[in-house]
Amino acid sequence: MQDRPPQSAVAEGRERKAESRSSAAHGVHLRRGVSTRPSIPPPREDGYTTTTPVPLYWARYGAAGAPTLLVLHGGPGASHDYLLPQMLRLADLAGGRELLFYDQRGGGRSQTDDRAPITWRTQVEDLAAVARELALDPLHVVGYSWGGLLAMLYAIESTDSSLSTRPSSLVLVDPAPITRAFRHEFEAEFARRQQGPEVLALRDELARSGLRERDPAAYRHRAFELSVAGYFADPRAARELTPFRVTGRVQQSVWESLGDFDLAPDLARLRTLGIPTLVVHGREDPIPLASSQAAARALGTTCVVIEASGHVPYVEQPAQLFGLLRDFLRDTGSTLPAQ
Repeated sequence: MQDRPPQSAVAEGRERKAESRSSAAHGVHLRRGVSTRPSIPPPREDGYTTTTPVPLYWARYGAAGAPTLLVLHGGPGASHDYLLPQMLRLADLAGGRELLFYDQRGGGRSQTDDRAPITWRTQVEDLAAVARELALDPLHVVGYSWGGLLAMLYAIESTDSSLSTRPSSLVLVDPAPITRAFRHEFEAEFARRQQGPEVLALRDELARSGLRERDPAAYRHRAFELSVAGYFADPRAARELTPFRVTGRVQQSVWESLGDFDLAPDLARLRTLGIPTLVVHGREDPIPLASSQAAARALGTTCVVIEASGHVPYVEQPAQLFGLLRDFLRDTGSTLPAQ
């Protein structure tokens, strides 16, 4: 996900237990209820890196010995938790997968007291170190939102021999904008949605509900849902997203480090490497569809559009998303046993 709304999100983003929370629908009063979102299972294995400047938390899911997918969360400055539990379906695709998640530097369980700016290059170098330390070769990457942009930045930098492991395949799910201009379009569109009549009505409903006094935990969950509602084709779907928070200074320093960026020319040079790539984008994503289409063109692939989905297809249209990923993994040969 992008950076704006989760900065004010609830502190419970790292909790793994389900809590009582409110749910709301169009035209009805807020009521207390239990989320239908399944609880997050514990990882098969987890730990911290020892070769990175800051210890980075990692977690493995799925079958040991199966081909591994490295899954990159969004943000920047967030954690992997909000991809769960839905993205764990990746473990069941195309003969079975091991999934490796890690919290990028400055977020989640990888926070640091070091006040030195964290840049896009910091994150790329950390990704390279994670791949080396955890022996991710071949390196199959699934990047979501900012994680998709990070995957592209890593692939571009991997043409330099200092990054020992080039990606063997890339899946880019609703990647962050590939130019500063597209990012400005996203920010304007997200702000417009957050001030739209539907979201404003739900905010007013929450303010008048008395939930803050009656059930503070449920109120915080509902407030989080409304802070991210503009990402969704149907704002009510936000109730199925695991709450999380973003470290504001990290998101700011990473985006500032990119300057007036435009990845298209560099992505075009990647085409000669022949990296199998899948780009998917929700039709109703506030991030411009044109950004993902431009990335796909530059990479010599196509952008597959998921209808009736905003920025979070793993919540909004999971059957379509995981069907596309299953076919891609099968067709790219990444079902071969891990080496």
